[in-house]
Order: sequence, then C-alpha cells, then structure tokens
Amino acid sequence: MSAEEHTQAGVEPDGPVATGAPRPFFRSRWAPAPEHVRELGAGAGLPAGFRAAGVVCGIKPSGNPDLGLLVCDAPGPVSAARFTTTGAPAAPVLVSQQRCRLGALRAVLANSGCANAATGARGLDDAAKTQGAAAIAVGVDPDEVALASTGAISHYLPVEAILKGILEARPQLRADGDADFQRAIQTTDSFEKRASLEVRLASGTARLSAQCKGAGMISPRFATMLCFIETDAALSPETADLLLGVCVKRSFDRASVDGQLSTNDTAIMICSGAGGVSIAPASEDELRFGEALDALLRQLAIMLVADGEGAGRIARVVVRGGHLPSAEAAARAVANSPLVKTALNGGDPNWGRIAQAVGAALPGTAPLAMDISIEGIQVCAAGAAVPHDEAALQQAARGLELEYEIGLPGEGAETEVFFSDLSTRYVNVNAEYTT
Repeated sequence: MSAEEHTQAGVEPDGPVATGAPRPFFRSRWAPAPEHVRELGAGAGLPAGFRAAGVVCGIKPSGNPDLGLLVCDAPGPVSAARFTTTGAPAAPVLVSQQRCRLGALRAVLANSGCANAATGARGLDDAAKTQGAAAIAVGVDPDEVALASTGAISHYLPVEAILKGILEARPQLRADGDADFQRAIQTTDSFEKRASLEVRLASGTARLSAQCKGAGMISPRFATMLCFIETDAALSPETADLLLGVCVKRSFDRASVDGQLSTNDTAIMICSGAGGVSIAPASEDELRFGEALDALLRQLAIMLVADGEGAGRIARVVVRGGHLPSAEAAARAVANSPLVKTALNGGDPNWGRIAQAVGAALPGTAPLAMDISIEGIQVCAAGAAVPHDEAALQQAARGLELEYEIGLPGEGAETEVFFSDLSTRYVNVNAEYTT
C-alpha cells in the first residue's frame, strides 16, 4: 500500500513521508475535528506554563532517546490521571498511585526501554529513587512527580543511567521540547502520535496538546500506552478528573490491537492555568473544551490501532441492541478474533467470522437473531444471510478503514471498539521483541 493510501485511511506508512503537504492530525472519519478547534503546526510547542525535554540515557541498546521530562512551571496546577486496571501493575504505576497527589501534579518522568514491571520490591525502590531525583532536579515535591515507564517486562530499571539522564534533561527543558519528549517515550511505534491544538471558547482561546505512544499489547480497558496531555486553561480538579475519565472511556478504552492488557498504561492531564482562560464547571466552555479533548484522544487511540505493529487495515465494530454487557462482549469478541483480524488484513469480507465471534461471546440455546453490515452493506438479518451486492462488498473490504455494524435483539445498548488487522509482521515483531 502506498503512503497516500495509508494516510487517507488514518493508517500511517512505515517511517516518514518525505514529500507532500503535512498530514492533518484529524484524519479519521471516526474522530472529526470540532469546528472550534484548530490544528497548530508540529513546531507550535507546548501550551503556556510547560517545558519538556527528551534525552538519551542508555536504556535502549539502539541509542535512541529514552528518557523524557515534562514540567509545569505555573503555580498551583491541576491534574488528573488514569492507569491500567491489570492485576499486575508495574512499579511506576504503583508509585504514582500511592505516592502522588494525582490532582496536583507538576512533573512527569517517563522512560522507554524498560517497563520496570514484575520487579518486586526492588522495582518500587528504583522507581522511588528516580522520582526523588526528578523532584530535586526541577524543584518540586516528590509527590508532585508522576512516573511512567514502557518497554520489556521483568527487566530492572537502570537507576544510575536514569539519574544521569535527569541531570542532562534538566537544562534542556524548553517550551518547544515536546518533540524530543515524544521521541523519548516511543518503543515499537513507527510514527509519532503528537498534536498541538487551539480551542476557541466563549471566554477566550486555550491551548491543548498531547504526546502519546503505543503500538502493541493494546486492549480495551486501556492500552499499552502512555499519554500526556497539557492545557493552559484553568480547570477545577473535579472538572479535570471528570473530563479525562469520560474521554478516556471513549478513546483508549475503545482501542484494541491484540487484546493484551498492559502492566504500565498511564494517561495524565495537567492544566497550568497560565493561558488566562478559566473553564467553569457545567458551562458552555466545559462542553466545548470536553469536545476538543474527546476528539484529540479518539484520534490518538485510532493512531495507536493504526500503528499496530504491522497493521495494514483498521476497523471499527459498532454493536447496537441488547444489554450493555452483551453488546460489549460481542464487540470485543469481534475486535480480538484472530479470524476476523486476518480476514481484515487480507481484504476478505468473510462475515461468517464475525457471526462466529459474536455467537461464541453470547452462547445460548437458540440461534441469535443478529444483523451484520460491512461498510453499510447488510449481509445478515436476524441470523440469516441476505442477498447483497457481492462486488460492492468485495470493493469495500479492500478499503483501509472499515466499519462493521452488528445488531442484537432488543434495544438500548450501543458500544464500539477500534481494532487493527493481524499481519505476519505483527508476529515477527513480537517474536523478536526482547532480542
């Protein structure tokens, strides 16, 4: 597939495209840009009150950047955070949850190349040491520094290298350091997932930016992802927590590459209030800012799926009808089915695999009266095949961004999951990951 074909579908090509106009950030039909949001260029930098840096400290054998530092210099910032729901959380997740004031964070220390997961008491001690060192370096309290790590599980954190990296990163902190910070948090990502936006509100204009990483070990209920969001708007702690929670549920909670729940998922939003715009709770400004944040995180989630370690096609499955637990089970069964995902990879409209996945997720004593459509072409009604335009279906299946719609008996529920195909490259990437 050409770079242009990938871009049109929201799927990125391997590596940068050297020619042509810059690609817009909002490029998927499933995450349209709100009218009051304007994309800023890649060099726009961070919102007012923020500085960032990314350096090489030697965690990665490749010699690529692997330590990022993000700092909010404004007095009294407000923050919100969400973490993985796994039963095996990594040390940085535990330290951030147990030792941080998650509503008043001022800094983030993030590393790639080592997840510091399944490392026991030593991992917790190592994480705490780096948290303390980062706090001293940027002049804040340790409980104002959140930690985030990504990389291979079971490896111990190279603490001395990270301490040196913190000292190197401190003088490199700058308002346009988000690109370096982005590079420092990536692992198997083949392209950056970063945006800077301008949000027009009734009370003024606010800036909103984010840096995100993730490509594999991605499943609903969060993903193997790190996402850091910054805004110069002033929000109350309650508003920040509410908006982040709602938008995460509509974005990262809806993404699946391989159905694998990570040990390190982290999403953090920090609000500096340095832009002069204050968002009152339950106001029109809150609604408009929430729409901007929602679109931002949904596009980032789609980019995670599109970068799914060898992904060539992506899809959205929408399930309507029945009760929410049944609809959710059906959607996740389709999104995580190897048969559905390989058919998607091959451009094969084999909807029998969709029916099989839904039936396996919702067993019963009678045939399930499900409806199935692919790109608006209905192929199944009340559990039975229906006549359709086979040529149109074949052509639709060769697209790079497909939508599957499933109707269940009854009314009320509706859910969605974004997912990628399953390719031979995904197998190769993960077979060779730790070596």
